[in-house]
Amino acid sequence: MTSKAELLRELRIDRNAAPPPRRRWLWISLAALGGLLLLALVAATLSGGSPREVRVAPVVSGADAGPASVLDASGYVVARRMATVSAKITGRVREVLIEEGMQVEEGQVMATLDPVDADAQRSLAAAQLAAARTQVANVQAQLTEAEANARRLQSLVGQQLVSQAQYDQAVAQRDSLRAQLNAARRQVDVAADQLEIADIGVDNTIVRAPFDGVVIAKAAQPGEIVSPLSAGGGFTRTGIGTVVDMDSLEIEVDVGEAYIGRVSPGMPVEASLNAYPDWKIPAEVIAIVPAADRGKATVKVRIALKEKDPRIVPDMGASVSFLEQPRQPGDGETPGLRIPAEAVAERDGGDVAFTVDADGRV
Repeated sequence: MTSKAELLRELRIDRNAAPPPRRRWLWISLAALGGLLLLALVAATLSGGSPREVRVAPVVSGADAGPASVLDASGYVVARRMATVSAKITGRVREVLIEEGMQVEEGQVMATLDPVDADAQRSLAAAQLAAARTQVANVQAQLTEAEANARRLQSLVGQQLVSQAQYDQAVAQRDSLRAQLNAARRQVDVAADQLEIADIGVDNTIVRAPFDGVVIAKAAQPGEIVSPLSAGGGFTRTGIGTVVDMDSLEIEVDVGEAYIGRVSPGMPVEASLNAYPDWKIPAEVIAIVPAADRGKATVKVRIALKEKDPRIVPDMGASVSFLEQPRQPGDGETPGLRIPAEAVAERDGGDVAFTVDADGRV
């Protein structure tokens, strides 16, 4: 029993005993190393250490910055002068002289129609005019003879060599020929007018450009029938081509009724095309169309482009920003600074911004 009790006492852990010398020195070494690291960090902080990279954003003075946008909208480029050119008469196309993208000038021939009927009508009118002039010459010759005969009989009547009846008959013949001459001359005038109308008919077979512009569509080909009125069957063309005046391009946008009060005529606008989003085009409001769209609850606004460029074409999508009116000198307002939104931070429930001094410290 004694031996077993002694063995159990040997297995008991003495918690009051001091730790082995080797483990105590290990903890002392770790604590010293941590203290040295902490001192090195504090020293590096106090001495400036390596600078932390700070991203700097430019600040623009309110006096130098452009006007701010008060409203953004989207719309399309439209042309105020665009025409589908057609012939004034119904006829067969003989020649088409235009292609898409072609520049045309006012009065330039775009197409010609078959002039057979018009030429025949003109030839007939010219022949009628020539016949009327011949009739005038014939009556004029007869009138000259009748006037001479009446003068001769007048002298003979005074001498009682001819009867008064013969003289009266000669006078009546003279007056009748004078009336026929006047009628023949009016026939000449009518025939001349008919010839002019026939010339217009011939000219109507030539289709000309109504104004300077660019052809954006070619609608007819040689051999097709064109007419100013639709035949309804689908085989008759109503136009030769479509011409657009590129100098009349503008932008139309729909502005919601709730925001139309922010827009006014003459207001500066900055426009950009969807095809060229980085290209900012100066513009201004032409007019606010005095009619609202009940279905969309919008009002149409016309915007004039201050720059002309071949890249601007009709029906292009565009985005516009309506800019606030520039301040006039002496309006009593002090211009401020404009900074990017990402440069504003929140501290203690308020918005603050940090600046960088000459030494590069924030």
